Amino acid sequence: LINLYMKFVLKVLFTALGVLAAASIVPGIVIASFWVAVLVAVVLGILNITLGAILKILTLPLSIVTFGLFFLVINALMFWAASFVKGFSVAGFWPAFWGSIIVTLVSLIGKKVISE
Repeated sequence: LINLYMKFVLKVLFTALGVLAAASIVPGIVIASFWVAVLVAVVLGILNITLGAILKILTLPLSIVTFGLFFLVINALMFWAASFVKGFSVAGFWPAFWGSIIVTLVSLIGKKVISE
């Protein structure tokens, strides 16, 4: 149980680090603090589990035709949707697109670290 809890906390922290990295690299993404990044990480997780999953199922034919690249658009939309969190803003689709890619890459690195 503790191991499962610790993995969840580490996943949230790595996602928060990805959000902070995206804010520092991509113009148009602004984050107020580390704790806002943690909250955004939790919101992103909830959005991806609920709305993201539904959108991925509904757009599966389009994703197949585009060889899965449309999933990047859905991830960008989820990232952009999280900008309702006070202290986090995304200036448009393209900052959301690049920000979601950075968050995904940092999260993948985190997953690799957690699994080893």
